[in-house]
Amino acid sequence: MAASMVTIVSRSSKLITSLQRNFHISLRAMGAYDAEFNKAKDRLNSLKEDPGNDVKLKIYALFKQATVGKCNAPKPGMMDIVGKYKWNAWNDLGNMSQDDAQKEYINLVDTLAGSEAPSSDSTQSSGSQKYETLLTSINDGVYSITLNRPNKKNAITLQMYEELMSALKEAAEDKSVVIATMTGSGDYYCSGNDLSNFMNIDPNNIEKMAIDAGKLLERFVSSFIDFPKPLIGLVNGPAVGVSVTVLGLFDAVYASDRATFNTPFSNLGQSPEGCSSYVFPKLMGAAKANELLLFNKKISAAEAFHRNLITQVIPDDVFVKETSARVAYMAKLPPQSMSYSKVLIRDAERQTLHNVNKEECRVLVGRWQSQECMNAIMNFFQQKTSKL
Repeated sequence: MAASMVTIVSRSSKLITSLQRNFHISLRAMGAYDAEFNKAKDRLNSLKEDPGNDVKLKIYALFKQATVGKCNAPKPGMMDIVGKYKWNAWNDLGNMSQDDAQKEYINLVDTLAGSEAPSSDSTQSSGSQKYETLLTSINDGVYSITLNRPNKKNAITLQMYEELMSALKEAAEDKSVVIATMTGSGDYYCSGNDLSNFMNIDPNNIEKMAIDAGKLLERFVSSFIDFPKPLIGLVNGPAVGVSVTVLGLFDAVYASDRATFNTPFSNLGQSPEGCSSYVFPKLMGAAKANELLLFNKKISAAEAFHRNLITQVIPDDVFVKETSARVAYMAKLPPQSMSYSKVLIRDAERQTLHNVNKEECRVLVGRWQSQECMNAIMNFFQQKTSKL
């Protein structure tokens, strides 16, 4: 969970409800708005796709500026993280006129409505109807897992965490499965954590949120530590955060030459997870590992190969074809031989990995509650919002 477990806005539906309520209050106070502004509000209500936290902040800020004017609310207290994000987004609009704010609001909603395509987030493979954020299938001994939120760069939600653990458990227990693979749909392998994981957090309830998140993360990483069959990573594009750190627990990782790897812990005031604090120095040496874990260095697929994080780099135009052939070959190897061999290899340090996982999660629980982490996340989203 390299990205923070602290949310910046309420759920999309609740945000829309809030906007609608504020709209009617302002309407009573100021009279009727332009017809286009009314239409934009209605289109916002009809959006099927969650536009993402940074866009929702911009929508909120423009609506407030259009209906109220320059930010006139007191700055929320230190622990009101959601309130601070929203206040900053509104305040950053400065002296923008209400007319200009209305125009930007209309243009932004029009862009969202016009570009919205049928979501594939909940598309199911023909072999499985049980998962909403994953595609899974079993063919010739291969259990394939595909992260399936391409419109969100396969960012991991709380639901996806649970579904990934369930899919790994299913693959482990199914006697027809010889090996398992994991890849991403669309252009990204995985962009790390979806920062809307923790919604409607009471500022006074941050400690419980952090503890619960730590427990979830520990269970998630443990599912990789204890997976009893060969697990193959097929990194088809950029990988960020926890999707990178757990790669050290895979048995082989093949990456497209367009893949990149980034673990921006320090940028977000956080600390390593996924057993990376132990595995990365073993794979790369301390100095190379520290570039990723301490200094936020983003590396290419070629660099990841030279640092022993991945097994091989494959040209993107033949990535699917080449990896499919390799996986098919692996699945025909004697399954019990591979399973027993993996147990021997993993048992040599299984308990160490569990101990590292537990300690990493303990430290992260503290980091998520720290002012340093909160400030880092605030700065990160302010920068993202200002670019919209």
